[in-house]
Amino acid sequence: MPREFSLLDALMPTLFLVFLASVVLQTVLDRIMGRCGVYRHVWHPPLFRVSIFFCIFSVLGLIALR
Repeated sequence: MPREFSLLDALMPTLFLVFLASVVLQTVLDRIMGRCGVYRHVWHPPLFRVSIFFCIFSVLGLIALR
């Protein structure tokens, strides 16, 4: 995958697309986990959300830049 792509004549890093995909995926997972009641068993829900986002972003980034 190329390191940069053109978006309206501006070069954007490939990880920007990975970031956007991670935000969408994390939002979907957050709503699913909220409805299932996962956050009642988590000590610090905002920290848990950030760590889930970081894991998703890392995995997608490794896959995309492979």
